[in-house]
Amino acid sequence: MTRALHVIDSAMAPALGDIRAAGEGDVIYIRPDATSRKDFPRYWEAVGAALVRGAQVVVMRREES
Repeated sequence: MTRALHVIDSAMAPALGDIRAAGEGDVIYIRPDATSRKDFPRYWEAVGAALVRGAQVVVMRREES
């Protein structure tokens, strides 16, 4: 069962702490334009922490936008 759904793109993103705290049952979608964010490296690191905690991470391709 999904507890939380997070979407990261160029215009919006949840708080970094929410991403870091994500874990089993949470889903994080990273849209292609998210890489244009100045703070994207910080989000990428937070996503890695969430992945280790059991969150599902979906890196979307351009065709899926």
